[in-house]
Amino acid sequence: MKKPLIVLTGPTSVGKTKLSISLAKAVNGEIISADSMQVYRHMDIGSAKITKKEMDGVPHHLIDILSPEEEFHIVRFQQLAKEAMQDIYERNRIPILVGGTGFYIQAITRDIDFTEAEQDDSCRRELENLVQEKGNGFLHKMLEEVDPESAKEIHANNVKRVIRALEFYKQNGVPISAHNKEQQAHETPYNLAYFVLNAPRDLLYRNIDLRVDDMIEQGLLQEVKNLKEMGCHKGMVSMQGLGYKEILSFLNGETSLEEAIRILKRDTRHFAKRQLTWFRREPDVIWIEKNEFDYNESEILKYMLSVCKDRKII
Repeated sequence: MKKPLIVLTGPTSVGKTKLSISLAKAVNGEIISADSMQVYRHMDIGSAKITKKEMDGVPHHLIDILSPEEEFHIVRFQQLAKEAMQDIYERNRIPILVGGTGFYIQAITRDIDFTEAEQDDSCRRELENLVQEKGNGFLHKMLEEVDPESAKEIHANNVKRVIRALEFYKQNGVPISAHNKEQQAHETPYNLAYFVLNAPRDLLYRNIDLRVDDMIEQGLLQEVKNLKEMGCHKGMVSMQGLGYKEILSFLNGETSLEEAIRILKRDTRHFAKRQLTWFRREPDVIWIEKNEFDYNESEILKYMLSVCKDRKII
């Protein structure tokens, strides 16, 4: 018998948080955050972290467990998420993966094997020094030469993933894209319902702009200022997150606040577009177009529960 697993994902600002709480309550579930930023303490506003009040008593895992100077990557996510799932299953509850990081979700749903991709600190440090010295573009060019497929998929500014892909190639002599393809062919070991929540693009983009304005109003500048005072800087994985690197550029005197906000809105829209591209490539996902349900949350929930019943997840 395959164990049950529900995934609720979708582009940033689509409205996953509220729906995930209703879903968890309806299926006796607990939520595991599939988000690369909400894992960090002191990073609440920029990561749009769920509050205790919004959780409404639903247990959440992988939120506020690392300090900003710690590194969080796919291998660590998979390990922590599996531990949380085991704990949830032991209490006869259903794990619900909620978040927008597609690769993290895939690591669980396909049970991708990362044993070949063991971390080699010296190799990574060498690449990190190289990026400081010669810039993101230089490193991305290196990746283009050894793994053009990954280079096409990974943006030059996503330094963390560029380094990981180069590191994998150096250690194993094969491109990470080939390894991932082989792993992605794996059948899921779970009885899975994989929902992708979506909304029309103009509404999504409007929500993104409003969310950024709201973050500024809530005190994003002060949050990043506090992190800077704690010793956080652009070289840290945590500070590469949307909202943090842009405001840090302003605080470092590299750009005006107006320009930092404009770039943040633009890059968040680009990120939402990339998220949707990723989910469209995933097999067996169940798309939930909010406009087709007249934006009625209870109708959306009813539909999700009917799918879960049909698949004998609940």
